[in-house]
Amino acid sequence: MRSRYTAFALGIEDHVFRTWHPRTRPDDLSLPVGVTWTGLEILGTRDGGAEDATGEVEFVAHSSTAGGPHALHETSRFERRAGRWVYVDGDVDPGVRLRSRR
Repeated sequence: MRSRYTAFALGIEDHVFRTWHPRTRPDDLSLPVGVTWTGLEILGTRDGGAEDATGEVEFVAHSSTAGGPHALHETSRFERRAGRWVYVDGDVDPGVRLRSRR
């Protein structure tokens, strides 16, 4: 999860592509323009240990655009594929509220 956030923040599309399960990966992986990612909060995890084949990560990713600050609250699902974790899909919470960050 952290490496994918970093790839989004630094604009490394190749890493986003390689860490997305081919079954669910979109055809166009162009990263959004005009977004500055400003922080990642991991809220919780489920499974995803050394012996697990799947795992989930709940997080809030903070960003800034010309329109102001934004927060993406998602629970992402991952699968282990050829020994590496790949993003499968996620559920976005559209009702996330921005909160002050310390």
